Amino acid sequence: MTLEARHQTLVGFIFNIANKLRGPYRPPQYRKVMLPMTVLRRLDLVLEPTHENVLKESKRLETRGLKGNALNEALARYATKRNQTLFNISKYTLKKLLDDPDHLAKNLITFINGFSPKAKEIFDYFKFDQEIEKLNSSNRLYLIIKEFCSPEIDLHPDTLSNLQMGYIFEELIRKFNEQANEEAGDHFTPREVIDLMAHIIYTGEEVIYKEGISRTIYDPACGTGGMLSVSEKYIKENNNKAHLTLYGQEYNDESYAICTSDLLIKDEEITNIAYGDTLGDGKTGDGHKDKTFHYMLANPPFGVEWEPEKDVVEKEHKKFGFDSRFGPGLPRINDGSFLFLLHMISKMKPYKKVGDDGSKIAIIFNGSPLFTGDAGSGESNIRRWIIESDMLDCIVALPDQLFYNTGIFTYIWFVTNRKPKERKGKVQLIDAAKHFQKMKKSLGNKRNELSDAHIKEITRLYAEYKNNDVSTVGINGTQETNVCCKIFDNREFGYIKVTVERPLRLNLQASEERINKLYQESAFINLALSKKKKDKKKIDEEIEEGKELQESIIAALKSLDSKLLYKNKEQFEIVLKEALVSHSLRLESTIKKAILSALSEKDKTADICLDAKDNPEPDPDLRDNENISLPDNIALPLPLDYDKKAKLDKLLPLVKEHCEEYMKKEVLPHVPDAWIDYSKTKIGYEIPINRHFYVYKPPRDLEEIEKDIKEVEQEILDMIKEVVS
Repeated sequence: MTLEARHQTLVGFIFNIANKLRGPYRPPQYRKVMLPMTVLRRLDLVLEPTHENVLKESKRLETRGLKGNALNEALARYATKRNQTLFNISKYTLKKLLDDPDHLAKNLITFINGFSPKAKEIFDYFKFDQEIEKLNSSNRLYLIIKEFCSPEIDLHPDTLSNLQMGYIFEELIRKFNEQANEEAGDHFTPREVIDLMAHIIYTGEEVIYKEGISRTIYDPACGTGGMLSVSEKYIKENNNKAHLTLYGQEYNDESYAICTSDLLIKDEEITNIAYGDTLGDGKTGDGHKDKTFHYMLANPPFGVEWEPEKDVVEKEHKKFGFDSRFGPGLPRINDGSFLFLLHMISKMKPYKKVGDDGSKIAIIFNGSPLFTGDAGSGESNIRRWIIESDMLDCIVALPDQLFYNTGIFTYIWFVTNRKPKERKGKVQLIDAAKHFQKMKKSLGNKRNELSDAHIKEITRLYAEYKNNDVSTVGINGTQETNVCCKIFDNREFGYIKVTVERPLRLNLQASEERINKLYQESAFINLALSKKKKDKKKIDEEIEEGKELQESIIAALKSLDSKLLYKNKEQFEIVLKEALVSHSLRLESTIKKAILSALSEKDKTADICLDAKDNPEPDPDLRDNENISLPDNIALPLPLDYDKKAKLDKLLPLVKEHCEEYMKKEVLPHVPDAWIDYSKTKIGYEIPINRHFYVYKPPRDLEEIEKDIKEVEQEILDMIKEVVS
């Protein structure tokens, strides 16, 4: 039986056991029993060979006065010569529990409480004690335990490795979530995607093959620990004498319990998996403060609001700036995936000179972080900081329908602070969106998969680091898929967003129709409103004074020639001023603006309106923005702060000539009176991966299209004839 077939057999067997819960449990609730029972049976099998000896040793040590932590440490050393404490001092095993069915629930609780502290804590996170009485009262407890003790389901680590057990847990979670219509992607990533991440992140890492090398691996959203397990397996297969320490953090109780049970069985440090919200919920936050890691992999939730963490994240950003995890900026509230990448970058080991460790990151995103956010926004500034700091190494575009819970396209970002010489100042894009094979059977939204051949080809393109328009790869001897690789300078992802203004041109006239529009201007309306709240007499007086002022203004305007149309704003202002003076009116600037607004209309034939400094006034309705690529000779990083109050005095000399040249070629031939308002200039960064890989396909010949249409018409006519006859 193949490994895949064996996995499916075990999953099917466990799922058949779950179906026996129907009645007291609805299908979406099966997981509350089946996942902790699977872990319980696996721990039970690990401890079974030494159980009797542990009981004897426990009694002997207790007679010598050992208890608490001292007893635990002594038993841990005696039980299995482990580094991590794992034993059970109750007299029960799962099989022995079946010998006393009348007291099964009570004895099962005793059995779980007999585990060493860390193992018992796992079942606290599963909240399994809440299910035991329910199972017992519905006559399901004996049946479920009996089924798990069946020889048909061997969950011992010698038979089923931890990596294989991870596959089974993930498949069970997927099936349970499918019944509950929940998102399985919150918990795990398809293993072939993790394999690809591992292949690329460890490409060129000769250090991992050194005997006795010590390395740390971290996942800030570790779920059931799949990325940690696959990374460990990849390195160990190439260097079984490497010393690896796995770290992670997870906020989902169930996933945390599965992940920590996996580490405990492997005899790895369970405390390295922190519980809680990585971004910070005010209670837990970063579970590994002041720690840095060599390699980091993650598939954080994307498209998910970070409202629950908003106060903590914003406070950290505002108070500590670049000394915090979120210095460059904050993304929109409806997608916090970029926050995880910033968090991971803050966990990088320093790399200031050759010989320093540095770090590498692989993280899965949807398309949003590539381009969402205008110049100067949080997302754009994050991209800018990462690229100008020369940390973005590569982005791999993956096929759609690759994940269990979503059919969207996804992207793996590879980020590092120690690029090799040939990669410095550049970013590699690999388009593998059409590089997949169809699955024989769909799993949720997952209809496509990456084979070993696909992973090997993508990794080869990453390692070769060459521009490659199309690489056609034969898969399984028949199917061919395309994958493309391009290399860009960091500068090519940046742009200058300039505001292009055009002059305001107005005609003005004191016609009755335009004068009546003054009653719609808020500044004019407010003249007859009172700001006082209590004194009615003063309120009435203020309103009356305002109405009188309104009437005086209207009278002054009506004194003007209603038929005369002015096409020069300055000339009209002189006439208006004379009329107001003749009516003894001295008005605030807001009222004057309201008058000009009411009496004016846009007119392309009118003279340009000038401000007090004789500069052209911009027309807001004609305002436009242009995104201009960064000049070829500009050096990164740009001398511009990341906040909205950034001064442009250092940037403008570098880009002004380039922008003016762009205006001459692209704008002024069409609108010769346009100019750039440099005070509004911003720097933006985006990664339009689809545009970079776009291949123009000429439209089909009209004769060919016409032929197809006629064939379809004939088919329709033939079908109609069949119906009629």
